[in-house]
Amino acid sequence: MNYYIITGASKGIGKAIAEELLKDENNHVVGVSRTNSIKHPNYRYQPLDFSDIPAVEHNLQKVFLPCKDAERLVLINNAGVLGDIGYVGEGMANERFEFVFDVNVIVPAMLMNTFLEAYQNVPCEKVIVNVSSGAGKYPIDGWASYCASKAALDMMSQAIQQEQNVRGSGVKIYALSPGVVDTSMQEHIRESDAESFSNIQRFREYKANGELASPEEVGRKVVQFLHSTHKYNEVLVSVRDM
Repeated sequence: MNYYIITGASKGIGKAIAEELLKDENNHVVGVSRTNSIKHPNYRYQPLDFSDIPAVEHNLQKVFLPCKDAERLVLINNAGVLGDIGYVGEGMANERFEFVFDVNVIVPAMLMNTFLEAYQNVPCEKVIVNVSSGAGKYPIDGWASYCASKAALDMMSQAIQQEQNVRGSGVKIYALSPGVVDTSMQEHIRESDAESFSNIQRFREYKANGELASPEEVGRKVVQFLHSTHKYNEVLVSVRDM
């Protein structure tokens, strides 16, 4: 059996990946999110609120149950938040920085740490995919905390891969950018204003011109990537290149 642990699996890209994987009866999916929208015999829902760090710490053992029959173990850190759109120093509440970094960096780090430790002695292929963003590579005004959090996730992915290489574990780690996808995050972006985000018109045009990829399309590409990770040697990868 192949085991896939996916955060943010109740909607958007996470749900699309889960549903695509569940088409194969040899796959078992664990969905970790605040709510559940999937019912399938090979699907297990684990409720968790990533903005509540003590609760995450307390419930990690429920996510990573023993998988002694695993042929493949995959962790997909998909859940993420954009946070408040606005300029730093112009009415931004300090606690909003903590919220974005908790969800986008701290919890994925905790999940990777626990995944690697819990399954260290399980003799099978292991892969970690952190859903990243082009915003982690290029600064965008109004998105400072999001850009910084995704840059941190990219670097953490690269550093942990280097550690696994030193240990000779065979674990593969990727930071995967999905491109612009028609999700609730895009709705949030389009509803902001030019005073808080100078590129808003470009994002509104993405929607108007039909340039946003559907979650289902991206989900299929991510699953295809998961089936061919042996072809990818770099940690930083993009759906656009697939």
